[in-house]
Amino acid sequence: MHVPFAPAHRASRLALATLALAACTAGDSDAASDSPAAAGADSATADSAAGAPALVGPIDGMRTPESVLHDPDQDVYFVSNVAGNPSEKDGNGFIARVPAEQLGSPQLDFIRGGRTGITLNAPKGMAIVGDTLWVADIDAVRGFNRKSGRPVAMIDLAPLGATFLNDIAVGPGDTLYVTDTGIRFDATGSMSHPGTDRVFAIAGRTPSVALEGTILSAPNGVTWDSAGTRLLVAPFSGPTPLAWTPGGRAPNPKRLAAGPGSFDGIALLADGRVVVSSWADSSVYAMQGDSTMTRLITGLEAPADIGVDRQRGRILVPLFNQNRVVVYAVR
Repeated sequence: MHVPFAPAHRASRLALATLALAACTAGDSDAASDSPAAAGADSATADSAAGAPALVGPIDGMRTPESVLHDPDQDVYFVSNVAGNPSEKDGNGFIARVPAEQLGSPQLDFIRGGRTGITLNAPKGMAIVGDTLWVADIDAVRGFNRKSGRPVAMIDLAPLGATFLNDIAVGPGDTLYVTDTGIRFDATGSMSHPGTDRVFAIAGRTPSVALEGTILSAPNGVTWDSAGTRLLVAPFSGPTPLAWTPGGRAPNPKRLAAGPGSFDGIALLADGRVVVSSWADSSVYAMQGDSTMTRLITGLEAPADIGVDRQRGRILVPLFNQNRVVVYAVR
């Protein structure tokens, strides 16, 4: 008997599955047991004593929102919506466009799969280069004009074995770095890990493997730290975010501050702090330097790929299970 992938039940199954992945694979990762930071995790994740971020408001009307990105030129937030099975090429995905000063007025059909000329299945992480909005979509990276929503490019990573493309960051020379978490969901929401943990690099529309291996621990979020000239990766199944310097020497990637694990999004605030979201305890954390992690926001069920609005000092948190985005002002 076919069991429909019903939205009412899908999110909870995915949450259980992804948390199970973290529990099952953390012990297999070489980052879990031998990291000095891991030994001090309890003391490194204390709550912030003062200056907690304040809720600005919600963005409602989403369908399994996975990632949020601020376009400072247009002053809008793009929200990717899976709207179905995150591994299925069902053409149901869409990207909403939300004015930063009008959170209650999202344009839900800015880019929608199934519209003439548009293929979009299960969009996740996004990045902007020039006028192109790049979107991770299962095993391809799709480019759309960020002003009109018109499709302009598609880079197929299936020939390189891509399984679950998750997030995108822009590095030097407009190189795109794309994480592959290596997982797959079936029609009932059950998850497996048939792929390889990888970070792809796309330079001049040509993809290649930049990083791979168990130390990546199901790589999820990614961002480029221009001040440190390094790529920061948030692993879903490891206890520490990672820093990788292209061409750098060992240890590379380097393990950073330990935290609760089950990390999803990672981004940089205007003051240089790194913020990461964690499904493990429904929180967003900030890293001060590379060794200390402090909880900023809690009570966020399934916080996915967070974004930041550096102009206003905001953290943008998609709530995967609640079909909304919440916006916080950082004090």
